[in-house]
Amino acid sequence: MSTVDKAPQETADWIIRDATDRDWPGIWEILEPVIRAGETFTWDRDTTEDAARAKWVKTAPGRTFVAVGTGEHDGVVLGTGELHANQGGGGRHVANAGYMVRAGFGGRGLARALCAYSLDAARREGFRAMQFNAVVETNVRAVAAWQGMGFTILATIPEAFQHPEQGFVGLHVMHRML
Repeated sequence: MSTVDKAPQETADWIIRDATDRDWPGIWEILEPVIRAGETFTWDRDTTEDAARAKWVKTAPGRTFVAVGTGEHDGVVLGTGELHANQGGGGRHVANAGYMVRAGFGGRGLARALCAYSLDAARREGFRAMQFNAVVETNVRAVAAWQGMGFTILATIPEAFQHPEQGFVGLHVMHRML
């Protein structure tokens, strides 16, 4: 896991910092139910823990980070994110990221805080923009959050995602300059 930047972001409820190997059990507690639900990420719903770790954990110039609770939830991994180059070669200057929040902790600004952390890190690492390749259009809270953070929807790929309850829905490609 990345140690490129050691400066954590703090709030009254959590601290965001680069993840360590010791954080993996808490990260997996967040990833597994999101993956199994199959509503917001384009991962196979039967992804194993080892495969998830290989996909989520990034190394420099990418990074994996966590929001760890303080106070009442001291030490609990409440959210996680990962940041990496969207493409290689001539496209390596555009970042990509993903975020997941522990069940029961949505609606508190945690995903937005994880996004802000990754935008700051991407700027420091020399990325010029950030692109989200696959934001499920029915994930209206995420779409609104990313739009509130300056992302625009560049395109919607019709019926590109098979939602377990709503059937085939679109995937947004979202982007913003850094």
